Amino acid sequence: MQDATQDLINRTIRGDQQALAELFSQFRPTLWRMVNFRLHPQLQGRIDVDDVLQEAWLKASSQIGRFITDASQSPFVWFRMIVSQTLVDLHRRHLGAAKRSTAKEFSIDSGWSPESTSYSIAYHLLGSVTSPSNAAVRMEMSRQLDTAMQGMNDIDREVLALRHFEELTNAETALVLNMSEQAASARYVRAIARLKTVLQTFSDFREGAREQR
Repeated sequence: MQDATQDLINRTIRGDQQALAELFSQFRPTLWRMVNFRLHPQLQGRIDVDDVLQEAWLKASSQIGRFITDASQSPFVWFRMIVSQTLVDLHRRHLGAAKRSTAKEFSIDSGWSPESTSYSIAYHLLGSVTSPSNAAVRMEMSRQLDTAMQGMNDIDREVLALRHFEELTNAETALVLNMSEQAASARYVRAIARLKTVLQTFSDFREGAREQR
């Protein structure tokens, strides 16, 4: 598999669009999860994740000439950066600066902002543990989750998002965050322990709410 991937990289460096397309297809499931996780709730149902990836692919295809300098060492990180920029552009286009500070949401140097990552984690966690019809419980859990997320180190929070929600491997997470695999692994263990504490708090809160009925 590694030899086949390296062959695709070599062909892409020579300007082979088909090779670039095959590389993109390799990473598509992972990129799909990223878009699904980062897409703003107001755009869920209005924008299809596959449409975001198609727009990102067109951008990547038009930038094949930069592949040798920007992506030959890590095509995955390059594709992910392009998909991230595409997603930010879509947020800006559909929501506007007044509703979401997309200009500060993602940057090439630092990735997704801590605020954006916290927001995405909260949205997906609340969707998995609460019913939309129970507004009071959802509001209280949102408050507790926000407190818990604010107490987490920014990098640990990003590692949690990448490993637990985007389902990246430890090696992929280390590449995205430009750290060693050992450091990424240690941070994930710490972050997932904090997440389990948060989920237990949610469980205790729901049990208490049921008893008060």
